[in-house]
Amino acid sequence: MNDDVIISADTRREERLPPRQVLTRKWPVLHAGEVPEFDPSAWDLTLFPVPLIDRIVRFTWPEFSALPRVKVFADMHCVTRWSKLDNLWEGVPTRELHKHITVSAQAKFVMIHCEYGFSTNLPIDDFLGEDCLFAFKHNGAELSPDHGYPVRLVVPGLYAWKSAKWVRGIEFMEADRPGFWESSEHGGYHMRGDPWTEPDGQRFQ
Repeated sequence: MNDDVIISADTRREERLPPRQVLTRKWPVLHAGEVPEFDPSAWDLTLFPVPLIDRIVRFTWPEFSALPRVKVFADMHCVTRWSKLDNLWEGVPTRELHKHITVSAQAKFVMIHCEYGFSTNLPIDDFLGEDCLFAFKHNGAELSPDHGYPVRLVVPGLYAWKSAKWVRGIEFMEADRPGFWESSEHGGYHMRGDPWTEPDGQRFQ
């Protein structure tokens, strides 16, 4: 592995499959709703709200896609019990956002807002992990529309539904609240979604 690639900690485990997970070589396609069409002239990514950040920031597609990029080597674990190992992601690190906003100490969580109203919640420390990024590429190729093109969040340390596809907004929050799959009407998935400590029945609240 090249020195300029960030290595996710879970890839260094002696046993890389979490409890009850099954290895897959394919990349299953799972999401709620339709696959959105991408219009680069209309796409934007908005960071909000004030005062949890010092100002509202809106990136256009040319602005966001021109930000500095990193590569991350990581595994992916889906709550539906499959795991895909040895993924090489490329995109904008979530920590890059710190260069564009000042985040209040009161901001403890983020809500990721996506196309068609999908959302998922994360502790801010997970969101800003060293190996977390807004990915454009997977294993050297642009993401396919089914897998989140043009950009998806990747949070290797949590279940894959937290690595939301088709991201359009980042909401900073003082208190946690459920996103789409975490809500009781859509299944009540665990609020954090750690594949190593929340297997089986503990996947759900």
